[in-house]
Amino acid sequence: MDNPQAGPRIVIVNGSARPGNYTAMASALVADEFRKNGIQVDVVNPGELDLPLPGTQADHAGAAHLQSLIAGASAVVLATPEYHGSFSSVIKLAIENMGFPSALAGKPVALLGVAAGAIGAIKSLESLRGIVSHVGGLALPMPVSVANVQKVFDPQGHCLDAATEKHIRRVATAVQEYLTNHVCPRYTLERLLREGVAAN
Repeated sequence: MDNPQAGPRIVIVNGSARPGNYTAMASALVADEFRKNGIQVDVVNPGELDLPLPGTQADHAGAAHLQSLIAGASAVVLATPEYHGSFSSVIKLAIENMGFPSALAGKPVALLGVAAGAIGAIKSLESLRGIVSHVGGLALPMPVSVANVQKVFDPQGHCLDAATEKHIRRVATAVQEYLTNHVCPRYTLERLLREGVAAN
């Protein structure tokens, strides 16, 4: 947390630009779970930022906005559909526009994947974990994969299965537990060392 006194702030990046996409439906549950616990959430849809292809524009307002959001976040959630056995080009484009060194460096990153197939988004999440680690992000364990996603949500985005909804919301729980158990104690220790007094 860059400013722990202000409380945690989470950024969710959706990796699909398709209207009515299931990725956004799933990540909306995660955002709702954060907000239920009083945590500020920014949801980023990269398609709305008109992000440039890598190497084509040195200065771009959308990329600068994305980098600023990520840099100020306590943690990040990357949500992606599985396309052709991997994560989406949308989420990759977002990562490429997070700068170098990446704004993800040092950030806890939770992964959420959705897929139409019965085995879920396992392949895409494993690939995405490798990319996150490569740019210095702290990929959290136990990513959440949603299989047969077209049967899980109705067209309005309502989850039709209570167990699956609980599974998806666990992304928020995992992030909050990591921040509580690992990040907050680190800031408390740093304050103790800096000020020489017990932190409130």
